[in-house]
Amino acid sequence: MKRNLTCIICPRGCSLTVELENGSATVTGNACPKGEEYGKNECLCPVRTVTSILRISNRTDTMVSVKTANPVKKEDIFRVMEVLKSASVEAPVAAGDVLLKDVFGADIIATKTVK
Repeated sequence: MKRNLTCIICPRGCSLTVELENGSATVTGNACPKGEEYGKNECLCPVRTVTSILRISNRTDTMVSVKTANPVKKEDIFRVMEVLKSASVEAPVAAGDVLLKDVFGADIIATKTVK
C-alpha cells in the first residue's frame, strides 16, 4: 500500500511517499531524517497533541485551556476528550501546572493562568 503525505515537521513541507509492506514503512521524498521518522510514525502509529478546555469548579462559567504534555495515539483522542469533559479543577491554576495525570499516557497541563 502506498500513501502520499506532506511532512509537517518543518516549514519545508516535503511531499512524502510512504510504501507500507509487511508492517514496515519505506519513506521517500524527505529532505531530512525527521521527515522519514514523521512518515513512518504517521502510517504505523499516528499520534496527536490534544488541546481543549477544562472546567474550573470554583468559578462561574470559567474554563482553563489545556493540552496533553505529549502526543497520544490518534485512536485515543475521543477517550481523552471524554475524560476532559467530565473532569474539573479548582482555581488558582498556573500555566504549566499538571491538572490530570496519565490520561491515556499523557499528563494534562494548563496552558493559561486562572487566578
